[in-house]
Amino acid sequence: MTFRSQKLINADDTLFIFIDHQPQMAFGVTSIDRQLLKNNTVALAKAAKLFGVPIILTAVETESFSGYIWPELLDVVQQKPIERTSMNSWDSEELVATVKASGRKKLVICALWTEACLLFPTLCAIEDGFEIYFVTDASGGTSLEAHEAAIRRMEQAGAHPLTTINAMLELQRDWANRDTYDGIMNIVREHMGAYGMGVDYAYTMVHKAPQRGSFAHEAPHPQGH
Repeated sequence: MTFRSQKLINADDTLFIFIDHQPQMAFGVTSIDRQLLKNNTVALAKAAKLFGVPIILTAVETESFSGYIWPELLDVVQQKPIERTSMNSWDSEELVATVKASGRKKLVICALWTEACLLFPTLCAIEDGFEIYFVTDASGGTSLEAHEAAIRRMEQAGAHPLTTINAMLELQRDWANRDTYDGIMNIVREHMGAYGMGVDYAYTMVHKAPQRGSFAHEAPHPQGH
């Protein structure tokens, strides 16, 4: 039986919030490779959907500055973002009301930029009585120094850092949880780099599972000598 820990995120007590994953915001990010940032963000959203964790999307100044939320993220979440003007999403009455209506006190947050759109709501939500987990590699700052300074400030306020793979494995926890096993492995194989390549290798070469691509690699059989 999986130990029920209050120190870990659980699918039934957690809410995910994705803040401002929009092109103009991503243009300013230098603390992480931007393709890796997008990859991690989409993987995180897929994991939340797989485990049935509620998701909130929010966007800032979409048509006047930031542009539309990444289509890869919208395709996963498939919901209308909460639009706002403030850098601090906790200033949005709609967002705060939606969070409180969920009844969930653990919030997993990622945002662009770390030093503003992640930092500000994190500090405010803690003050409002929520337990915050922020995803460092699905967020990005305008410099590595700005990103890391914001992380230190959030940690000092009592927030907890996570990475994308950390959040995914924390939700799965036990490989005997078969309802989500295949789904989490699919996310790993598509998004988790060398880890996913290793899983593909083990599936096909060790366990002789079929290749997952629609066009299979047919290797010639070695000739005898």
